[in-house]
Amino acid sequence: MTAARRSPATRIAVNAAFALGLPVLIVVLWGLWSARSANRFLVGPLAVLDAFRRTWIGPAFADDVLPSLSRLALGLLASIVLGVAAGVVIGRLRRLRELLEPLLEFFRAIPPPVLIPVVMLLLGITGTTKVVIIVSGAIWPILLNTIDGVRSTDSVMTETADSFRIPRWQRLWSVVLPAASPRIMTGVRQAMSVALILMVISEMFASSSGLGYRIAYFQRNYLVAEMWSGILLLGLIGVALAVVFGLVERRVLRWYHGMREATHA
Repeated sequence: MTAARRSPATRIAVNAAFALGLPVLIVVLWGLWSARSANRFLVGPLAVLDAFRRTWIGPAFADDVLPSLSRLALGLLASIVLGVAAGVVIGRLRRLRELLEPLLEFFRAIPPPVLIPVVMLLLGITGTTKVVIIVSGAIWPILLNTIDGVRSTDSVMTETADSFRIPRWQRLWSVVLPAASPRIMTGVRQAMSVALILMVISEMFASSSGLGYRIAYFQRNYLVAEMWSGILLLGLIGVALAVVFGLVERRVLRWYHGMREATHA
């Protein structure tokens, strides 16, 4: 039976099998390896799941998980707003772009975790500081991709907008941002992983709550199963972010994906 003749239920079952097959295989191999290993730091999946239930389903969810998620959401939102706004301005003004290009390249080359001690020395150790740390690393993929997207706007579209004397703000919303949106969404996708990493690392420095603090606490006290349960939770958060981003991206770039499908048809 060819793919074209499969029923929707069959296609869903096949896609689910492909999506779950590798994770299930990894878990099975993990269980077999941990059962045969004498390494006390290699615990089995059942022990990790039990630690996950005991650790994160309860007060720790409100005390550690929700504050981390709120800081992650605020950092991502601020990075998107600031990155897109600054990227549009820099991308539209050629002389400003040429002036700032060496500075942007300099800051892009600095690994974001290196800035964490500097930001904490300047702003102190607060929840706001952790959000600033997330923004300091997550803003760059969005900013640079927005600049490239604005620069690559089709010249025919801009010339047509000029000939029809379309106002500047309407041109921005109707021509420039839609044309740059595929690159902007690419930058947001890259920024999500950076923001998640910085959220965890920032909470490992002089913090008393959050996922990063709790995982470091488990590691220092040799609570191995609990430590792995925190890493599992971070992976699940990453998967949830990817799913949400995929839904938003399909909605925002519906015209773009439709155009690509029509081109390849």
